[in-house]
Amino acid sequence: LIFDQRKEAHHQKTNKFLSIVVSVPVTKMQFYLSLLTLSTATAYLGARTNLPMTPTRSARCSVEMKYKVAVIGGGPSGACAAEILAQEPNIETVLFERKMDNAKPCGGAIPLCMVEEFDLPMSIIDRKVRKMKMISPTNREVDIGSTLKDDEWIGMCRREIMDGYLRNRAIEYGCKPINALVTKIDCPTDDDMTSPYVIHYSPNDEGRKAATKTMEVDVIIGADGANSRVAKAIDAGEYNFAIAFQERIKISDEQMAFYEEMAEMYVGDDVSPDFYGWVFPKYDHVGVGTGTVLNRPAIKEYQDATRARAGKKIEGGEIIKVEAHPIPEHYRPRRIRNRAMLVGDAAGYVTKCSGEGIYFAAKSGRMAGEAVVKAMAGGSRLPTQDDINKNYIKPYDALYGPTYTVLDILQKVFYSSNPAREAFVDMCESKYVQQVTFDSYLYKKVQGTNPVEDIKLLFGTIGSLFRGNALAPADKEFSNPVESLKRL
Repeated sequence: LIFDQRKEAHHQKTNKFLSIVVSVPVTKMQFYLSLLTLSTATAYLGARTNLPMTPTRSARCSVEMKYKVAVIGGGPSGACAAEILAQEPNIETVLFERKMDNAKPCGGAIPLCMVEEFDLPMSIIDRKVRKMKMISPTNREVDIGSTLKDDEWIGMCRREIMDGYLRNRAIEYGCKPINALVTKIDCPTDDDMTSPYVIHYSPNDEGRKAATKTMEVDVIIGADGANSRVAKAIDAGEYNFAIAFQERIKISDEQMAFYEEMAEMYVGDDVSPDFYGWVFPKYDHVGVGTGTVLNRPAIKEYQDATRARAGKKIEGGEIIKVEAHPIPEHYRPRRIRNRAMLVGDAAGYVTKCSGEGIYFAAKSGRMAGEAVVKAMAGGSRLPTQDDINKNYIKPYDALYGPTYTVLDILQKVFYSSNPAREAFVDMCESKYVQQVTFDSYLYKKVQGTNPVEDIKLLFGTIGSLFRGNALAPADKEFSNPVESLKRL
């Protein structure tokens, strides 16, 4: 205990140890010798100025408290981080979630590799999509999916079901759930390697008049989405974000049969000036939605257009739920500061072009949790910023940086105008394009290693762009000067 280098905690624990010593029946000589030994060692510790930068604690101290890690946010990123941390018995893990039955507006598509990698049960998969329709601005339809093997599919989930499963699994491993809204975080200075973070939160399970509480923790993983409190606390910087809007629509059994294994994607400036509209099948309904960064105030107009484009396939359906949520467009400028880090949407891990974020949220949460566990060495020390950079940030960027780059380029090329969108759908008829696209999505690796086919694709792309310019209508102009000023 004497050599615990967390200075604040040291003095409190010294007093506690002293009270234990004096409470034991001993002779006067034993008592004075104990005091002398304790006082000498304490003075020696206080005089030292060359303590190690990484704080450690004695594993032999039976009265020592565990380090505490707080995961803020209970979606896929937070739940997967908490699951890893909870399996380390020498770390205390708490998980803050403001709404335990939260249903984030989301297409809900997950890649095949995620099912096995994260050991997901089939019970949380509503549908297995094996066919997709791409619908161009001129309503040309291209069917894709013929390159999929019999055992390959895209999983469709309801977020409240999947998130709840992942969260409960973390709790079963020993993570303590706290149903509360985090309102503020007090952070130690960058050069303070030992002082705790102070989390201010409002419990949601104690009634409306519940008093705000605080909790001290040693490490924070921010998994609290696009409007992250953790990001604000560590001054992570701003980023552009889209508004995703989705309606869950209950349609007839006959209409639902069409979407048994089918998903649809609509492109055109009527459904979004920079994204796409979708109809994705769920358990007993379809999710119909769209998103935009460039013209967020017009999101409901784009949603109406998406429903109109789907037409009779969803006609007469009952809207059972309306959802909207911000979706990040790129990485935060800063994803870690001292012992606080960001994962999932809070970090900006959503791909352009496809708008996918579930897999990357879960993966980043798991990698962050593993990095923290590794750095804390059985709960014997606190992680440093260098530890987390080395074991989480850099490996994540090495794995998925190319994917973000490729999809960023594709969005800029093919989602910028109706002629380009028309060309994009035209290209999707290519079996090679379908193979590369599905393999990249299902297995999360950038594909395309056939030089001959890549050259053919280059010339095919040029031809599709010419055809798109000849066929597609020009984009309608829109003026949004106030919103444009908000864009970074």
